[in-house]
Amino acid sequence: MTKPIPSVDQRMPTHGGVLRAAAKVAELLPQTPLLPLELPGGETVWCKVESLQPVGAFKIRGAWHRLTDLTDGERATGVVAVSSGNHAQGVAWAARRLAIAAKIVMPNDAPAVKLAATRALGAAVVLYDRPGGEDRDVVALRLTSASGATLVHAYGDPWVIEGQGSSGVELAAQMKCLAGGPPTRVVTPCGGGGLASGLVLALPDAEIVPVEPEGWDDVARSLASGTIQRVAANAPKTACDALQTPATYPINFAVMASRGLKGLSVSEAEVRAAQRYAFSHLRLVIEPGGAAGLAALLVGKVPADGRTAVILSGGNVDPAAFAAVISEV
Repeated sequence: MTKPIPSVDQRMPTHGGVLRAAAKVAELLPQTPLLPLELPGGETVWCKVESLQPVGAFKIRGAWHRLTDLTDGERATGVVAVSSGNHAQGVAWAARRLAIAAKIVMPNDAPAVKLAATRALGAAVVLYDRPGGEDRDVVALRLTSASGATLVHAYGDPWVIEGQGSSGVELAAQMKCLAGGPPTRVVTPCGGGGLASGLVLALPDAEIVPVEPEGWDDVARSLASGTIQRVAANAPKTACDALQTPATYPINFAVMASRGLKGLSVSEAEVRAAQRYAFSHLRLVIEPGGAAGLAALLVGKVPADGRTAVILSGGNVDPAAFAAVISEV
């Protein structure tokens, strides 16, 4: 049951906007695969492989929808984004294709593979000190104020939310063909809630389950308490760099709360086990954050009913780190 979505201080994303984003993405990119995966208990879960996008993650969807809706004047002044790497690459890819200047605010401890890929796509990278407590949004605001550039937020933006929801439109059509009907449940990695919010709008009849790393479960705590919670200042280290967001935004919280979503968390060991399972059973390279949803399914924190889907949201992982994970016994 979806409750009315309370308004926030910007336009709200809509189901119609998700459909428009899906049409734009369909003109640009082939659909990502939907693969069946047998869980240890014998149940089948359907894996939406967003790690096979051109930038290795679903973030290309929201970036393309946002940048293609910019006015000519906005395109001329460029864009600024904040990201640990996947949104960075999505924005950089879209900006290069549209001939828009892009600056990306990235933490100095972002994976080297993500930093290098963002620069290779032509974006200017502005580093900030995440361990030192520098506020990335303040850095971005300083850049936009100086240049007049448009901020393309990684999750707290209505266009970005709609764009991420395009994955749900594809998923529903694929599952009707392959699973006998649309998904009843979608398990998704969750950082700030952009993808989870987009899936809520795309799939009004499905249960959406956001999954975060332990200690970074601010979305789950926010949904449980009814107010936005922040990650603790002493949050533990996590390999899920793509899910290290300090707090969700009101626009995401409003969409997720309207459907009564309930989040959960997974441990670092459970994430590594999910990476190994995806590699051994699907021959896929999935980054830690991209494997969080699968981790929850593998340990039974979420049931699978034959029409349960999981988003494998990204595959941008350092080769040495991935080799270490899959070599664990």
